[in-house]
Amino acid sequence: MMPIVPAPDALIGKRFDVAVAKMTGESRSKASDLITSGQVKLLGRSCDRSTTLLAGDMVEFDLVKEENKPEPIADDMAIVYEDDDVVIVDKPVGVAAHASVGWTGPTVLGSLLHRGVHITDYGAAGRQGIVSRLDVGTSGLMLVCKSELAYKEMRRQFSEHEVVKTYHAVTQGDLAQDKATIEAPIGRAKVSDFRFTVTPSGKAAVTHWDVLERFGEATLAKINLETGRTHQIRVHFSSIGHPLVGDHMYGANPKLAEELGLERQWLHAMELDFRHPRTRIWTHVASHYPADLQHALDVLRTRHEDRTDQS
Repeated sequence: MMPIVPAPDALIGKRFDVAVAKMTGESRSKASDLITSGQVKLLGRSCDRSTTLLAGDMVEFDLVKEENKPEPIADDMAIVYEDDDVVIVDKPVGVAAHASVGWTGPTVLGSLLHRGVHITDYGAAGRQGIVSRLDVGTSGLMLVCKSELAYKEMRRQFSEHEVVKTYHAVTQGDLAQDKATIEAPIGRAKVSDFRFTVTPSGKAAVTHWDVLERFGEATLAKINLETGRTHQIRVHFSSIGHPLVGDHMYGANPKLAEELGLERQWLHAMELDFRHPRTRIWTHVASHYPADLQHALDVLRTRHEDRTDQS
């Protein structure tokens, strides 16, 4: 890019940050940062992001070249099953399924490729081999495809809900029933692009649960999904007044999370059952609770036992 260019006629009268965004192809937020840091300015007069661009203005660019830092690697991500067709990892919290805009942390895909694991080229660029994802804040089992055959077949199995995904979650409060189903459509919340909510205009979503253990102030439940909507478990339990412990985005009590030492929602993808894409053999893979979730569970058990002894 030339260091000094005349203000384009089409942008005369526009805010400087809007004009810079158009000239660089960056977002308005990024353009604002460039102006604030002095990397883009007007020649011969002071300006800020709200300055109006005038006819005859000359725009000076002094852009700092951003170095592409290598993606962090999740060295602690265990591989619990692998053959020529699929690899199943036990994803730690804080690891994304794949790279995305704004994410600078480790990814499942990047970490596998760094280890030399072959992944099929099938799938969207940067998401190849991935047929089902877990949120960054959710730990547990995630399957990635290594072969073309596996990608096509596992994508079909996931889309037709043939794969049995079993989660364990700790919900806030005492669930009224030992076994129940939540059937409520989920869509984006109007208040935020990152949140979802139960809404009549959303997509169909079905969540089944069975109580495993009760602590009075919280409940450990086994959960199976018929559908795979974003944040489905978190949204559904929040909608019935029992948000997942530690899930502040969906209304959990931050004081309880602090007492349990939790810095994320108590949710773990515990088991995965599927028909192997090549052999057609029914395959079962299981995980175990990571240290932070196990600690929170231990604290809940101790508190519950103490209350029971006192009563």
